[in-house]
Amino acid sequence: MATKPAIPKGTRDFSPEEMAKRNYIFDTISEVFHLFGFQQIETPAMENLSTLMGKYGEEGDKLLFKVLNSGDFLSGVTDEELSARNTNKLASMLCEKGLRYDLTVPFARFVVMHRNEIGFPFKRYQIQPVWRADRPQKGRYREFYQCDADVVGSDSLLNEVELLQLMDEVYSRFGIRVAIKLNNRKILSGIAEVIGEPEKIVDITVAIDKLDKIGLEKVNEELREKGISEKAVAMLQPIILLEGSNREKLATLKNVLVDSDTGLKGVSELEYILDHLESSPLRSALEIDLTLARGLNYYTGAIVEVKALDVQIGSITGGGRYDNLTGVFGMPGVSGVGISFGADRIFDVLNQLDLYPKDSLSATQIMFVNFGEKEQSICMEHAFRLRRCGIRTEIYPEAAKMKKQMGYADSKKIPYVALVGENEIAAGKITVKNMTTGEQQMLTVSELADFLK
Repeated sequence: MATKPAIPKGTRDFSPEEMAKRNYIFDTISEVFHLFGFQQIETPAMENLSTLMGKYGEEGDKLLFKVLNSGDFLSGVTDEELSARNTNKLASMLCEKGLRYDLTVPFARFVVMHRNEIGFPFKRYQIQPVWRADRPQKGRYREFYQCDADVVGSDSLLNEVELLQLMDEVYSRFGIRVAIKLNNRKILSGIAEVIGEPEKIVDITVAIDKLDKIGLEKVNEELREKGISEKAVAMLQPIILLEGSNREKLATLKNVLVDSDTGLKGVSELEYILDHLESSPLRSALEIDLTLARGLNYYTGAIVEVKALDVQIGSITGGGRYDNLTGVFGMPGVSGVGISFGADRIFDVLNQLDLYPKDSLSATQIMFVNFGEKEQSICMEHAFRLRRCGIRTEIYPEAAKMKKQMGYADSKKIPYVALVGENEIAAGKITVKNMTTGEQQMLTVSELADFLK
């Protein structure tokens, strides 16, 4: 009995029409990356587990797809070790490699390995798939593409300003209304200090980051479970729920964090960003949001997240400053800042809002109907000339019935059909039919090329 074909949960096939949409997304984002001076690199789908482990926090490590060693991967494992069923220990013995979880850690590894070949500051972008052993749900996949832009080797906050402008430009081109949320990990560290729980900063940020998903009560429960005192939880409430304009929020934070140098530095960094956006304001709404924590442990400064306003879906872009990332690979003192566009979520948003430009989805522009061997050879010459002019052209491969050929053109949404019979051959012209209106006209191949351009 034949096996019923299927794909793993959390992965997807994409049809030609869907790929046209995805390429529109990738091309648009790439154009904006180039506009801001970023250059493209690629890294392998697999990395050594030693590269990946310990970079994403405990929750992130659990979501790494690990790859079994080649050959007899059980050769070094005893029966006792197998029967003990210690999953983590067995994984470390059976797996040396893993699928990349994001593009940022592999990028840090790339920078360290190629430090003598690249100039600093180094502005790179990368558009590749990543994998996470997550529970699939709407807007959350196990395999998905990220589109990252990072700058390393510069401490300047001007990089943060330009990345906000870059995000704003991308979503303006897509026509998606978004809110850009901004915070700073130094502010969160300062808050942990003033409530008396500085060593719990990771637990606090991981819990706060879930506010939108699980609500305030559940966040407070998680804080208590992590051993944070009732007094500290109470002190967190007005900070988490801080309201007012961006400037008002920062003014309040200056008072709250007066005894924390780290917290005040975070406030100062956000003030710098706001000041430099005044002369070239964003089209999107920019909001300082203290509940934005981004659970990844490597962020050290400004953090950012983008939410679509007209579709219920998670974050569609995120990122931040990560001063210490290359240090774990033996290259300390290199500051970095970057953002990542979630291409799969953007794909879903554009689908729901029907925002794809019609010309971005067109593939073949014209198809020649096949009437037989004699006509086919003439059509081949015409197609050759049209393709040389950059016109996307097809010839139906067989002299099938007209209804079948027209049905094929219709199913592929080909806007024009070319007919070359005895009369057209004698006149040295082509009859062109508009598949939407049914209108027909006779044109030379040069006229047709100009018409389709």
